[in-house]
Amino acid sequence: MQKINGTIATPRGFHADGLHCGLKKKRKDLCWLYSDVPAQAAGVFTTNKVKAAPIHYTKAALADGLIQAVVVNSGNANACTGAVGLADAKKMTELTAEKLGIEPALVAVASTGVIGKLLPMATVAAGIDRLTIEGDATGFQQAILTTDTCEKVSVYQDDLAGTTVTVAGCSKGSGMIHPNMATMLGFVTTDVAIASDTLQEMLAELTETTFNQITVDGDTSTNDMVLVLANGLAHNPPLMKATPAYEKFKKMLAAVMTDLAKEIAKDGEGATKLIEVTVTGAQDNLSARMIAKTVVGSPLVKTAIFGKDPNWGRILCAVGYSETEAAMEGVTIAIGPHVVYADEMPVLFDQEAMKETLEAQEIAITVNLQEGSGQGMAWGCDLSYDYVKINALYHT
Repeated sequence: MQKINGTIATPRGFHADGLHCGLKKKRKDLCWLYSDVPAQAAGVFTTNKVKAAPIHYTKAALADGLIQAVVVNSGNANACTGAVGLADAKKMTELTAEKLGIEPALVAVASTGVIGKLLPMATVAAGIDRLTIEGDATGFQQAILTTDTCEKVSVYQDDLAGTTVTVAGCSKGSGMIHPNMATMLGFVTTDVAIASDTLQEMLAELTETTFNQITVDGDTSTNDMVLVLANGLAHNPPLMKATPAYEKFKKMLAAVMTDLAKEIAKDGEGATKLIEVTVTGAQDNLSARMIAKTVVGSPLVKTAIFGKDPNWGRILCAVGYSETEAAMEGVTIAIGPHVVYADEMPVLFDQEAMKETLEAQEIAITVNLQEGSGQGMAWGCDLSYDYVKINALYHT
């Protein structure tokens, strides 16, 4: 498996474009993704009880497992917009289908941005009319962003049954990140041949250890969505579970999703550092993941990392309230390479060396419970002054 430079449109038969249509002041805000043939599709979505119109529409569109195009806007979430919002989401798919010459039922829709505002559909319609199949795929990757500071892209290739296959992904997410069966917005394309039900099962499983293990601020959005499209144009034999080819593809998809999850955490609103928490020695993997996410989601841990304070007490406290059955007697905590707590006692460490560790842009925290073989990881970011500033001024 090799990581390569590429875009969401690198796999065979995919095209993407993005542009500025006027939903935002300057940045690109409208885009589409298109496959030459209908693709086997899978999706995971927010579990927030308040769901945006595109969530309802796209979940229904996935019922038959086929999607050929996705139209996305940023700057307006089309959430809490009632029957009008649902009609607007449907209209976006119809306009896209008409422009591409495909059936509306093959088009998914996603939106992100400010909640509670109706879409200016004349502006959206004019923008869709300007999108092209042979556009710039980086435009898609840029147009899905809101408060993000950079594109988030990951592309891998490998040999599968004698042919080169590609898995590519891009995502957006910076604030309101505490996903449960989704992330903010994520899109994955591949030319692998795989049935939609098999792909759905794989996506759901991998989401648990990737997108579900990131947190920026503890909020789950109304618009969270991850879609995977597999158009089969690599012409490999369709992947079957429990085969070497299936496992190889699963590793590729996991690599893309892990990369994107970490990039979202790293680009949290106002963030200056990526925090990676690894938990080992737990009773089981689920407990390990729960503890890791609790630690990385702790506001006190996040602010300590921002302040470059090796406050291991905050880490231990988070382990203790993680709602698992973990015993605390054997807990060992390390920040970077420095063990700071063991045998229910603080451990002396080199202050200068710790200072250098906490100056880095990526901070590793390790918790060993010494109870079992369970292990898990989670990713997040520090909590800075700028987070408050960005979110206090979000509408203005």
